[in-house]
Amino acid sequence: MLARTARASAYLATPGAGNLLRDRFFAELLPQLPVSSIVSAYMPIRDEIDARPLMERLFERGLTVAVPALAGAGAPLTFRRWEPFMTLVPGQLDVPEPTREAPPVEPDLVLVPLLAFDRAGNRLGYGRGYYDRTLAALRKTRRVTAVGLAFAAQEMLSVPAGDGDQRLDWVLTETALIHPRAECDPATDR
Repeated sequence: MLARTARASAYLATPGAGNLLRDRFFAELLPQLPVSSIVSAYMPIRDEIDARPLMERLFERGLTVAVPALAGAGAPLTFRRWEPFMTLVPGQLDVPEPTREAPPVEPDLVLVPLLAFDRAGNRLGYGRGYYDRTLAALRKTRRVTAVGLAFAAQEMLSVPAGDGDQRLDWVLTETALIHPRAECDPATDR
């Protein structure tokens, strides 16, 4: 409940957060990432930080941008190519996603929405485990970088994490770039 309230307040207090996030991504995070040609983002719902300005800039720079689609309960997400102004349809949970005609792709970089995060790279989502299952499946076959996108107000001292939870490689907010692995104590890093 506290995490939802913090995110909702930040959403109302920072209407241009998506633009700030985009600018910080290109100035601070992109130079530190491995070369990636396929980036998955998300269509924001409720009061999630808006990834669309970042998606549009990535597309303008010639990168392939993808949006997740639900493949079914308990299954990892699939990803379909996205372009600005394309028609999106409500998915299984009423989250906008590309139509089935959009080509499927496999991202190298996954931009992840979240409810809360901590400096160890743990994230709290909506509790259905879609991103955890998806990141685990992708990471079995190749290197995939996961970047949580959030408002700074969504940071918590500690977020509960279980064995199936996938850590974020980075967290990007409208005010900071956080590299969780660099901030973890190597003796306690799992």
